[in-house]
Amino acid sequence: MENNLSWSEFEKVAMHVGTIIAVNDFPEARKPALQLIVDFGKIIGIRKTSAQITKRYTKEQLLNRQIVAVINFPKKQIGKFRSECLVLGAVGNEGDVVLLAPDFPVENGLRIG
Repeated sequence: MENNLSWSEFEKVAMHVGTIIAVNDFPEARKPALQLIVDFGKIIGIRKTSAQITKRYTKEQLLNRQIVAVINFPKKQIGKFRSECLVLGAVGNEGDVVLLAPDFPVENGLRIG
């Protein structure tokens, strides 16, 4: 893969750790998805997003789980829902997503990089 980024380009991507504090069904989504409310700490605050992660995770498994997300993409309107960050995960061939997360609990809002 030869699409190399410069270090300054990489530094522009704001990846942070947050904790999922609420999980809701998202029946309006075209593909099965859940709405997530994520706490990124005092400085960043709380952000909403949707994620197509229903193949591997239940709502109960996601609640209080720490994840990694990009918080500086433009907000995206998905029907009546406004996504404010992008949860990161490894995507398999069948669309099966495994969320990226720290190995140990860390402070919400910590930057990845």
